[in-house]
Formats: sequence, structure tokens, C-alpha cells
Amino acid sequence: MFLFDGLLFDLDGTLWDSVDAICLSWNSVLERRAPQLAGLVNRENVTGCMGMLLPDIVKKLVPDIPQAEIRPLLDELLEVENSYVAQHGGVLYPQVPETLERLVADYPLFIVSNCQAGYIEAFFQAHGLGRFFKDYENPGRTGKPKGDNIALVVQRNGLKKPLYIGDTQGDYNAAMAAGVPFLHAAYGFGHIDRPVPSADAFADIPAAVERLSPP
Repeated sequence: MFLFDGLLFDLDGTLWDSVDAICLSWNSVLERRAPQLAGLVNRENVTGCMGMLLPDIVKKLVPDIPQAEIRPLLDELLEVENSYVAQHGGVLYPQVPETLERLVADYPLFIVSNCQAGYIEAFFQAHGLGRFFKDYENPGRTGKPKGDNIALVVQRNGLKKPLYIGDTQGDYNAAMAAGVPFLHAAYGFGHIDRPVPSADAFADIPAAVERLSPP
């Protein structure tokens, strides 16, 4: 008997590390637009933005950009990023395909990420993992924050006992806003401000989920 009837995953910091791909693609745009910005985006500052909404990331990484220019710049950054990620992929955490194969035998799987439209599809294209996921959502499609998108996926898939798996405080806060239990991907980018159930590696998630289930 399983306590959960669906597992919802964050993407960055939970299923893969795409930071280097993001840095390369964003810097190519910044260098073309303004050579003085070349190399501005690096692994350290991108990692510190994981879990934030995309316009807030741009404002943090390029603080001097006029407000009116944020949206056009962001649109170009994300278009180039999606294309690059679809072609080159990111770095999957160890044993992601094998572990998803194990999990999907017992649970329907979903993705809810704070990303742009097309990014999850690029992840699927690069790594061939779309077959594992029944549904996915992001603010690029809905315009809604992550908590609302978690609730949306739960509602439209008729889930009664879902579990959200993510790595950042924002993921935890979103799960709580949606009224969904949370499992911390402790190998990812973030920390949680209180003790929560966790997995120290992606391959540990099945056992961590089972520990939350009744015997």
C-alpha cells in the first residue's frame, strides 16, 4: 500500500543541474547585446538564483538594466536557452533514468518548475525522459506561481495524496502553499529552514518515499 498517488518533481537541482548550460547560453546573448556584460553570468550567481522567478533572476544578475528592457532581454535569453538546452542538455544527477523507471512502476510522475515555456520540453528532448512524466506545468505557460501550479497539476490529474520533491526553500514554501507534503532533494542547490524528510541522492528517493508510507 502506498501513501501517495502521485510524485511531483521540481526540475533544476532535483532532476538535473543545467547551470553551466544556462551560463553559456545567457552569456552568448549578453555578449551580443553589450560586450561589457560578457561573462557576467557565472555558476555561483546562477546557483544562488535557483528557485526564483525568471524576471527576478534577470533583475538580480543584471541589476542596472532599465525596467522597460527586462522583458525583451528575458525573452531573448529564454529563447536561446531553450534551444541550447534542447541540443546540449544538462547534467542529470546520478541514476536519474534508472530511478524514474523504478518510481513510475508505482506512481504517476509529474514536473512543476519555475521555468519558462519550452524548458521542460527541452529537458525531455535532450535526455529522452518525457516518457516517464504524465503531466507538467510552469509559470511560463500559466503565469502563476509555483504553489498555484502544484495545485493545478494536482487538481487536473485528480490526485488525492500527492508528494512534492524539490531542493530549495521556495519549493518547500510552494508545496506548503498548495497543501502538499514535501520531500527535500538535499543533494540539490538549496537548504530548508526546518527539519523535513529528505533524500541525499536521487537514487535514494524511492526509499525516502517509502519511509513516508505506512508499513
